[in-house]
Amino acid sequence: QVQLVESGGGLVQPGESLRLSCSAPGISLAYYTVAWFRQAPGKGREGLSCINNNDGDTYYKDSVKGRFTVSRDNAKTTVYLQMNNLKPEDTAVYYCAAQPGTVITWRAPMAYEYWGQGTQVTVSS
Repeated sequence: QVQLVESGGGLVQPGESLRLSCSAPGISLAYYTVAWFRQAPGKGREGLSCINNNDGDTYYKDSVKGRFTVSRDNAKTTVYLQMNNLKPEDTAVYYCAAQPGTVITWRAPMAYEYWGQGTQVTVSS
C-alpha cells in the first residue's frame, strides 16, 4: 500500500507562489507516474500536471502551462508542484496521485490507484 502525503498548501494573494510537495514515506517514487489534480467546490477533479516514471517527461493542462512546474528530487522520493502567479480561480483542494509504471491518459483520475489526502490552496486578496 502506498500512502501519499501532500504538503505546502495555504492562503496566498493573487500573483503569489506556492510549492506543493508529494511524498510516500518509505517508498521511492522512481517507478511511479505521479500527477497533480485539483478539485474546486462543486466541480470535478481535474488533472493539472504529470511527470512520467521512466523518462521524466512532464505534461500540463493548458490553463496552468507556463505558471505551474512539476519536478522531482534527485532521489525520486518527492514530487513538487511549483505554482507561480496564482489566481483566485486556482483555489481548490490539490491532490497528488501515483500509479506504477507509465500512464497513458494522465488526466484521468481513474488511471491512478494511489491518492494523497489533499491540501487546500486558497488564492484571495
